[in-house]
Amino acid sequence: MLQKLLRICLKTLLVLAIPLAIAGCHLFRVIGASPDAAEIAAYENLPYYREGVFQSPEALAYYPDRATGPGPSGWIRFLLSNPDAPASPLPMVALNADSFAAPPADLAAWWLGHASLIIELEGKRLLVDPVFGNAAPLPGIVRRFGAAPIKRADLPPLDVVLITHDHYDHLEYATMRALRERDTQFVVPYGVGAHLKKWGVRPERIHEIGWGETYHADGLTIAAEPGIHYSGRTFARRNTTLWASYALKGERFRVFVSGDSGYGKHFRDIGAKHGPFDLAFLEIDGWNPGWPKTHMFPAEVIQTYHDIGARAMIPVHWGVFDLARHPWNESIRIVRDLALRDGKVKLLTPRMGERVTPESVTQEWFAVQETED
Repeated sequence: MLQKLLRICLKTLLVLAIPLAIAGCHLFRVIGASPDAAEIAAYENLPYYREGVFQSPEALAYYPDRATGPGPSGWIRFLLSNPDAPASPLPMVALNADSFAAPPADLAAWWLGHASLIIELEGKRLLVDPVFGNAAPLPGIVRRFGAAPIKRADLPPLDVVLITHDHYDHLEYATMRALRERDTQFVVPYGVGAHLKKWGVRPERIHEIGWGETYHADGLTIAAEPGIHYSGRTFARRNTTLWASYALKGERFRVFVSGDSGYGKHFRDIGAKHGPFDLAFLEIDGWNPGWPKTHMFPAEVIQTYHDIGARAMIPVHWGVFDLARHPWNESIRIVRDLALRDGKVKLLTPRMGERVTPESVTQEWFAVQETED
């Protein structure tokens, strides 16, 4: 009887071991890699690198007792269904490879949902923080509200893939693998190149830059600047890679990509150094009193618009994932109301996949009746 029971237990363990091993191997790949010793030694000379990690311009605080919103405040919430998700799919414009003209425009942009963007700037096409699946290393965690407006295989020719930092909602293993054979350059903050190299991107295509540094390509300048945030794809690797905002500059037009950041004086410095900007992509979601400096609150988004000298703004970092325990449309509705009250903010709120140009007027698809769900 005991031997029979042992055989059953052994068979059960073997059955479980195979999927667990497969999941473990997948997780190991998706997490990525850390910078090597030579890279770390070079970081020691940077003023914002200390004690083995990159330093935020302002300290990040976490107050679990102040966190607002339904459900638990910890990571367990990312496993649960979101009661504040949209009741129906959000409106979008479906895209494919034929949706993009050749050559790229002087200035055009497509919001693909959350922080993912396609930007055309003076004949160059950039893909920013492309994420088409969920925002976690394993399926079923931090699930999307709906599908993206374009598939990875349908992405048009790209000059630059631009990454702001290595969090899972900004850097996706599957997408980097899909793009690794593309004739494109990858511009990333310090340390993020280690992930890409592990995933098969050739080192000569990877360009790492730090705050105050630039990448140049045929008349296009990409300048990395600070943000109040953090990085890491595991708790043990927090801040071992850098995060950044970007000023994209051509001969005629300038674009700002905020990345993830809390509000601070660095935005005024960026505006003075690189502005004014014809178009700014500013993050608006993820805020919570429990982590007040990690992301911008809606009123701070409006202040940032003025600090950097923006002429038009597309809100990003919303509409796809539940990251901060508030209704999916709360941030965009507050930002819209504040922009209208301000009277000097040109707020563009395109549908996912909708082309935006300098001639775009302020149009809102999120009418009140569409956001009451």
